[in-house]
Amino acid sequence: MTRRILNSALAIALALPASLLLSSCGTTKDTSSKMVVSVRDQRILLVKDGKAVKSYPVSTSKFGIGSQYGSNYTPLGNLEIARKIGDGAPPGMVFKSRHATGEVVRPNAPGRDAIVSRIMWLHGKDTTNSNTFGRCVYIHGTPEEWRLGTPASYGCIRMGMKDVVDLYNRVGEGAEVKVIRGPLTETAEGQEYARHHSDATFLRVAKI
Repeated sequence: MTRRILNSALAIALALPASLLLSSCGTTKDTSSKMVVSVRDQRILLVKDGKAVKSYPVSTSKFGIGSQYGSNYTPLGNLEIARKIGDGAPPGMVFKSRHATGEVVRPNAPGRDAIVSRIMWLHGKDTTNSNTFGRCVYIHGTPEEWRLGTPASYGCIRMGMKDVVDLYNRVGEGAEVKVIRGPLTETAEGQEYARHHSDATFLRVAKI
């Protein structure tokens, strides 16, 4: 009888929409943080309480943008951080299947293209990108920091080893992520950042 009940519960869980499963984890949703990712600029802009506070170089997919299964594209549109993985791990910790392996690599280590440091697993909020969680699209660290600023990933949004730790510590699960095709200057947040920060030359000089 116990096995039958467990099997029934598993079948019900598998039949539930991903959005319902993600919203039932009991964590407090971060409603004060927002990230804007520009494919054009290859930058991610962090916004806290409506104020643009920091930007980081990233790499989106080298194959392009979209949400088709098996495409290795980076999805466009409205997403959110569904799960955060890697609390307390040192920068450079290698993750495989979202588990720390114990190996720590250096930035730009020859021949290494692993997922490192931190993982922020994304969930799509639009009809067009609702499969993002199932596609295992993350914001994560990369050893290949020399590639940042150009499209180089297999669908995820890559960041520097220390940058991803910094961003991870500033945002919580449920924080909004918006991936746009154009430059950050097309957003109010990007325009505000350009007015107040000296590192905002990226807003005027596209790398791709």
